[in-house]
Amino acid sequence: MKVSVVLPVYNVAPYLEEAFESLCHQTLRNIEIIVVNDGSTDNSLEIIEKYTKKDERIRCYSQENKGLSGARNTGMQHCTGEYVYFMDSDDVIETDTLECCYKTAKEQQADICIFDADIFYEKNANPLSWNYDRSDVLEEDKAYEGAKLFDLLLDRRKHNAVVWLQFINWNFLKSLQLNFRQGIIHEDELFTPQIFLQAKSIYYINRRFVKHRVRSSSIIGKSYSQRNINCYLTVMDELFKFQDSPLIRKYARYTLSKVFYTGHLIPLKEKPAVFWRAVKSGYLKFIGLKSCLVFWLKSA
Repeated sequence: MKVSVVLPVYNVAPYLEEAFESLCHQTLRNIEIIVVNDGSTDNSLEIIEKYTKKDERIRCYSQENKGLSGARNTGMQHCTGEYVYFMDSDDVIETDTLECCYKTAKEQQADICIFDADIFYEKNANPLSWNYDRSDVLEEDKAYEGAKLFDLLLDRRKHNAVVWLQFINWNFLKSLQLNFRQGIIHEDELFTPQIFLQAKSIYYINRRFVKHRVRSSSIIGKSYSQRNINCYLTVMDELFKFQDSPLIRKYARYTLSKVFYTGHLIPLKEKPAVFWRAVKSGYLKFIGLKSCLVFWLKSA
């Protein structure tokens, strides 16, 4: 098997057929599509079962709801491909995505291939303040050592942690014994630094393979909350356990300054608890004075 696609599914029935169609019509045929039905309560499972009957490459595993991390971890337990791609079930990918990534990864013996995405918005979704285009920063046909690439993307303010922009060598990922942290949102903010910092060879493909949907009900489409900040703080706690280095400290400044700047949106009564947690963890120096002032003085 050349590629394993892990597709977590939770109540995405309106978008699921479009995601399946983009996978079933990939020009690379030697793939497996590992669907994890993460306790869906809509008719997602009916759609999955319809496609498992149409395409023998699709396998479905149902479980009680464990969240995105838990669903991805379940999917990884069933991967048999040379490479793995974690796809979001409300996105679509170009038909030659897996073939192009596989060809590049094999030819270059890459640990990871990365690429870009276009964004399209559902009605009433909040617009993002960033994009997924790194073509002005990165070069094709160049081997990037993971830590240096991470540093470059932070310096140019082009770091995007999302794993659906990564095509990963499965043996490399297994060697790291790395799973997604359950019980939090923003889990990619933990996973991606850990995998990048251990990668010897990352190649950039200058294509926008992913059509990324921003929904009003998705994690990034919802209003900012205390949980967002707490999960980012958990990410930082785990990263500093993993590696207390200048690069992780740079990442903490890159991330926490934005997190607390945006944190002015949460209710005033919730602010003391998350701010005190950051202070106790020694993160105040990463947040910065401007973000602290905005956090406390600007209202939603």
